[in-house]
Amino acid sequence: MKEAFLYSIEKSKVRCTACSRYCLLGEGQTGFCGVRKNIGGKLFLLVYGRAAAVAIDPIEKKPLFHYLPGARVLSMSTNGCSWACAYCQNYDLSQRREITGEHLTPEQVVEMAVESGSDGISYTYNEPSIFSEYAHDIGILARKHGIFSTFVSNGYETREAIPYLSEFLDAISIDFKGNGNDAFGRKYIGIMSYSPVFDTLKRLKRAGIYTEITDLVVPVKGIGDNIEDARTLARWIKDNLGPDVPLHFTRFHPDYRMIDVPVTPIDTLEKHYAVAKEEGIKFVYIGNIPGHPLENTYCPNCGKELVRRNGFQITNYGITADGRCPFCGEDMHIVRKGAVKQHQATE
Repeated sequence: MKEAFLYSIEKSKVRCTACSRYCLLGEGQTGFCGVRKNIGGKLFLLVYGRAAAVAIDPIEKKPLFHYLPGARVLSMSTNGCSWACAYCQNYDLSQRREITGEHLTPEQVVEMAVESGSDGISYTYNEPSIFSEYAHDIGILARKHGIFSTFVSNGYETREAIPYLSEFLDAISIDFKGNGNDAFGRKYIGIMSYSPVFDTLKRLKRAGIYTEITDLVVPVKGIGDNIEDARTLARWIKDNLGPDVPLHFTRFHPDYRMIDVPVTPIDTLEKHYAVAKEEGIKFVYIGNIPGHPLENTYCPNCGKELVRRNGFQITNYGITADGRCPFCGEDMHIVRKGAVKQHQATE
């Protein structure tokens, strides 16, 4: 446990500023996430130094396809979450409202990353913004060892959080659910609107934090797999972030409180892919279907297949050392080693 950084004091209460719920907490109260608590008029992060899950993953699992392809990352989480997704595959971590996990100091986490030969650390499995202070202290130390940091996030960060995160965060995967449909968010996630996520994406761009976007396509009553919502999302990405931001449409698998919902049909994902390409997104993928040709990378100019994948594994890599298509010279917008830089946040 450690005093949080992301909070303010309002009279006799504290206002948490880690996520867009902005929980206002009286003495002894804990935020929606279950891990940020008012103790003695100060906000404390209860899971600081408590890792609930640790694993070594390929960076493609995040999914980050254009950020240091083939990199190895130490993935870690705590308990708790700022959302309450009814289909969460990591619900035992995200929805657990008790403090568990192995005691690991930031120094020990970085040591594990070094000893495992990891190129980076990914804060994932549950929502990392709720343990921002723990991730921050790990990430600052990690940079001293040449190790990068990434988030897999729902994008519910605040304007106060982005400058703090930019002190250590190199890349982020923002994971939409149900095409960013507000009705879906209210019914299956417990949020009123996706507006904070779109605001976060704009702030991440201004802060210079590399971003890819994922959309979990959930086949429920036209509000989780609506093709026009997918078109609107793709158009927003192009207009506000640019056509080079990779967009992943991933397959839903039944879990937690939605075990009766079927898996997403492959043709639904293929239609989402087609719509995003029509809207001008250069790099579109479908996920959770290992071996499907649309999880590969194609040159947006000449159409040649340049990177072949099977699930999270790269089986063939044909992009030049300077990140271009070897057939026509098109820039494939690949972040390569040596290109990871320090970021300065701007509001």
